[in-house]
Amino acid sequence: MTEIMLAYCGLVCTRCEGYLATQAGDEAWKERLAKKAREEFGNPDATAASVACDGCKSSGQLCGYCAVCGIRACAVERGVENCGACSEFSTCEQIQKFLEMVPEARASFAG
Repeated sequence: MTEIMLAYCGLVCTRCEGYLATQAGDEAWKERLAKKAREEFGNPDATAASVACDGCKSSGQLCGYCAVCGIRACAVERGVENCGACSEFSTCEQIQKFLEMVPEARASFAG
């Protein structure tokens, strides 16, 4: 059974295809993900290397946006386990806007 790695924003890293492909060492899978990023998400610079990820909380490689994520940077700076553990969670515009776009992440902070 795979241990769950919850990203600072509430997404589950261990369910992310970039994470799964990286941990499996599957270069063909990473290339398919990069192709999808180029064709469907308008990221012409996506490569197999740019989709490789060891998870938000790792000290290893971070994929594309995760490497420059403002939510991640804020949580690291504040030293919180995730945004739900932050005293400003309910009033933080950054995380609340993200959760509007990705509502499934909100469930990670419930109860």
